[in-house]
Amino acid sequence: MSVSDEKNEQITREYLNQDESPDSIELKKKEAALVRKLDCFVAPVMMLLMLISYLDRGNIGFAATQGMTKDINLRVSQLNTSVSVFYIFYILAEFPTSIYVKRLQFNRVIPAITFGWGIVCLCTGFVSNFGGLVTTRIFLGFFEGCLFPSMTLFLCNWYTREELGVRVAYLFIASALSGAFGGLLAWAILHMNGAAGWPGWRWLYVIEGIITVIWAAICIFVVPKDYETAYFLNASEKALMRQRADRTAAYSGGSGHYTKADIKMAAKDVKMNIWGAIVYAVGAYLSDRFRTRFLPLVLMAPIGIAGYAILLAPVSAGVRYFATYLISTACFLCTGGNITWLSGNCAPDGKRAASLGILLTLTNIGGVVSGQICQTTAAPKFTLGHAWSLGCLAFAWCGWWIVRAIYRRREEGKDRKLGERYSSGENEVYTDRSPDFRYQI
Repeated sequence: MSVSDEKNEQITREYLNQDESPDSIELKKKEAALVRKLDCFVAPVMMLLMLISYLDRGNIGFAATQGMTKDINLRVSQLNTSVSVFYIFYILAEFPTSIYVKRLQFNRVIPAITFGWGIVCLCTGFVSNFGGLVTTRIFLGFFEGCLFPSMTLFLCNWYTREELGVRVAYLFIASALSGAFGGLLAWAILHMNGAAGWPGWRWLYVIEGIITVIWAAICIFVVPKDYETAYFLNASEKALMRQRADRTAAYSGGSGHYTKADIKMAAKDVKMNIWGAIVYAVGAYLSDRFRTRFLPLVLMAPIGIAGYAILLAPVSAGVRYFATYLISTACFLCTGGNITWLSGNCAPDGKRAASLGILLTLTNIGGVVSGQICQTTAAPKFTLGHAWSLGCLAFAWCGWWIVRAIYRRREEGKDRKLGERYSSGENEVYTDRSPDFRYQI
């Protein structure tokens, strides 16, 4: 074992509470302070990006209910197409972004794509027909599709995999909160209806686009290139970041007849968005605390399945509303937990990036499907959409058991090799299949 390997092993042992020496305790205190600092300077930037992106992609719903469909002569099918086409290009952008973003550097890519979709959002306020709307949705999907893999991989470069669950949760908490803030912002801006002769929905796109462009400019200064050049870290904190990097190197290598009053009521009634954020924050913390990824997934998915089953049943409105809480409980935890589980169990970096890109591509196919299976009618029940979602959750629940069995079988094989005093070859590439790489299960 080389000197550097012995040093890495010592650092890892200290972090995992196997060494309770005074030096170890002091190291953990310093590291805890460092993580808190990262949570102040790194995580909030990513959260705000996530929140803004969800605002900009979701404002088509507010615009459609406030006159856009009439002003640009949209048919219902054309509105659904505009929703779906966003996800097609969102999906196409995710995989190549996962592969190239680290090479192109996060501090360049993230501000650039934020500026790109901000301009597109602003330009949507000037569309006059279906063709113009589809064009802006295509470009919006492409730029926003680059964002989530960029942010996830960016967080992987700043946090250890034991800390990653909560930090990925921050992104989903931001997306949940966007529903609340989006409603409030839309309600406020739509009061500008008629200002300068413009309908409120155009002002909505223009103002949100300007906000995004401004934040893109700020990101140039607040998204650091790496920890060595981070403006918020001092010399001792950078040294500790180097130790953390050494320690984790082995794991890296519809249209409807709605009014402004309806939007105002929705903006005030933010309980379910907020519920998803709270549940996911708690679940992600417990997942990191007890270092388990499998249990939250298989325990929460049946809750979501029950929620969709209630929506398919002939029950009262109050019971159906309760079902939305069940669905929020499951969907936020299952989506973020699945991403965290994969990210922490892939090595080296190239494999992690490619795996994440494939996962996000497959995940967001749902966005294409949703625009077609959740059709708006005079009395929408969305039976097909609810049934489809129920089936997908049930399928995922079965899949997680299979993945767990695969991980356990691989771990048993690794234990056998280690018991036989296995040693890697000189030119052997270290991956998650190597005997001394331990999966998070």
